[in-house]
Amino acid sequence: MTGTGGEEMGVQAARSRALAVLRVRSRALAVALLPAAAAVILLAGGATGHLTGGVWDALRWVVSVLALLVLAAAAAVALVVARARPAVTPTVTVDEESAPDLYGMVRDLADRLDVPAPSAIALTPDCDSWLEDRTHPAHGRPPPAAEPDGATLPGGPAPRRGDAAPVLVIGSPFLWWMRVGELRAVLAPVVAGTGPSAHPDIAAARRFIRGLDAAAAVVSAGGRRGPLSRAVHGGLGRVVRLLLRGCRVHAAEMERGVAWAAAERAQAVDYGVRIVAQEQVGLAYAGWDRLLTRVALPAWRMGRWPARLDVGVVAALTELSRRDRLAEGFASRLGERPACDLLEEPGAMDEAVSLLAARLFHGGPSGASPDWSPVGWDDYPEEVVDRTWRTDAARLHRVLDALGVRRAAGHTAPGTGGPTLARVLDHLTTPADEASPGALPTPAPAAAPDPAEAPNPAAAPDPATAPGAASTRANAAEPAEPAGRAEPPGSAEPAGGDGSVTRTGSPADAAPHRPPAPAHGDHDTHGGHLATHPHVAQPDAAHLEADLPGGDSDDPPGHRRATPAAPAAAPAVDEADDEADDDDLAGTTARGAALAAGLSAQLAREEAEASVTGAVAPDAPPAAAAPTAGPAPDPALWDDRALPLLPLQPPRTGREILTAHVTAMVCCAAMDTAGAVPGLDWLDGPSLLFDGVRAADLAPSVLTLVETGDPGPLRTWMTELGIRPEKPVRLV
Repeated sequence: MTGTGGEEMGVQAARSRALAVLRVRSRALAVALLPAAAAVILLAGGATGHLTGGVWDALRWVVSVLALLVLAAAAAVALVVARARPAVTPTVTVDEESAPDLYGMVRDLADRLDVPAPSAIALTPDCDSWLEDRTHPAHGRPPPAAEPDGATLPGGPAPRRGDAAPVLVIGSPFLWWMRVGELRAVLAPVVAGTGPSAHPDIAAARRFIRGLDAAAAVVSAGGRRGPLSRAVHGGLGRVVRLLLRGCRVHAAEMERGVAWAAAERAQAVDYGVRIVAQEQVGLAYAGWDRLLTRVALPAWRMGRWPARLDVGVVAALTELSRRDRLAEGFASRLGERPACDLLEEPGAMDEAVSLLAARLFHGGPSGASPDWSPVGWDDYPEEVVDRTWRTDAARLHRVLDALGVRRAAGHTAPGTGGPTLARVLDHLTTPADEASPGALPTPAPAAAPDPAEAPNPAAAPDPATAPGAASTRANAAEPAEPAGRAEPPGSAEPAGGDGSVTRTGSPADAAPHRPPAPAHGDHDTHGGHLATHPHVAQPDAAHLEADLPGGDSDDPPGHRRATPAAPAAAPAVDEADDEADDDDLAGTTARGAALAAGLSAQLAREEAEASVTGAVAPDAPPAAAAPTAGPAPDPALWDDRALPLLPLQPPRTGREILTAHVTAMVCCAAMDTAGAVPGLDWLDGPSLLFDGVRAADLAPSVLTLVETGDPGPLRTWMTELGIRPEKPVRLV
């Protein structure tokens, strides 16, 4: 069924489900009032002389006390539900003065759809668009509703909060990648959702669900002290969860009905363009995910945040289109007006959204500082890629010093200690008499360093007291367990949804960098496109080559960055994690396992120190604070006490950490001895360039060394490119 009939059916289905939700509320109220009604009957019977006697007097007391207790509990639940703050999505508000064309396009779209226009527009660093109700008193004063000229008099009554239309939240990658017509077509079914949202029954049901959701988050929050407080919150939580279970099915069906009605109403607006725009939704998501995990994340770890992420996604998608041979018709599409032209200052808006993305996905500060400064794309290779590699290489040599690994005599520069790639290769190489197929070889004891060749004590700490020495065992027959490795803190996912959302974009199961979203509604109008799009690069979990400069495969789920660990003094180690990490290190040599354990412990220690001192990252370079101008995220709308809210990657395994550090050392040697330069690949992140061409076949060679102790393929690769491993390299 299409057209008006289908729309009416959707509205009717949504309204019937909304009434079912409200009936749950009414039944809960009736149950709370039932003991009070019984007490009133008993008291009235006693006062009129009909219900007299000792039994009736005792029953009156029991029922009256029970009624008071039930009323008190119901009042407590109602108070918690009313005062709880519903979760909202972190966004950057777009004022009408800074985007009059965008507001005009949305209002024109609402007029064509014959629905109320959204009360405001906001941007989010995600490939999705939806409506969000922000009429709760905790969300601030509602924006004034647009009224015709002369409809209200100056000084007249302000619009009621419940009458305010929802806020339209737009994914910022859509604005930079899509054309104006494509964005209009994608937003049509979203804006059409303001019509059903204005229905009184649907709005009341959504407010009730949002209140229960927020109350469930309040009563489940930790940090309460005292048995009485825990008992009270436990009872409130059971009541709230019982009500939520009773409303769950009806709320989901209500949102599907709203989406059905919105989609039917939007069919008459830009229907043909919307089919083409669906492909751009999938492409935008693919490019945005690659940009965050491959390009932005290395910069965030260094204490730098790319200030033009949305510009970068355009470059990434252009490269993706070129590689996947999607360029047919691409040039003509670029000739159309981009949607970012609807903003007065797209650069300032891009910077604000980029900072918000760094906070959400990595947990960075809210503004620029000496340890948290923006970086431009032109400076990215030098300030992020080069420094990342040299920092990792320096950490690798510090751990080797802590393990007591001797430095190669005869290849050291005077007074420098000579950090060379040859030292790493010699240590990881498994001697022929130690290799045993199918079993983890036992390394020979490390040779005592020659006093004449020993490095300066200030440059190389004593292995007995150096960081990582207590947690790594170079002479053990089994891999060492990284000390200080802890469970990453859980993401502070906003608890509860607002139920007023009509989303467009990719579903949660196609989003490797985003955990399940709050229950905004269950009517994804464009979900599932990414999973079936023939030209979108899908994640490949088969190998560890993803983040290596010579690797071409996609990110495996296990190769993602850990959030800051707990201090090493009090690690919270999970036994299952220990077993998984041991299994991962079992695929390496004994020397590699010990080195990986030392690197993991050192990283955990540095991250713990950074979290204590408030620094962004242990590798953050000194940089002058660059104040940002223009719009900023809305701090009053969300709680950022537990960042990152949406961590991009789970903890890296020991083998992944070791592989990344060895790769960094190889890249440093290539830059210092063979004339290579750091580069930026829009889809794969940091890359090593020889004469402007990206180096290939580095990842398999490094993995062979790490997993089997065979340096042959890596030495052959370096010989072909003229890399000299015996030469010292510059570290930071």
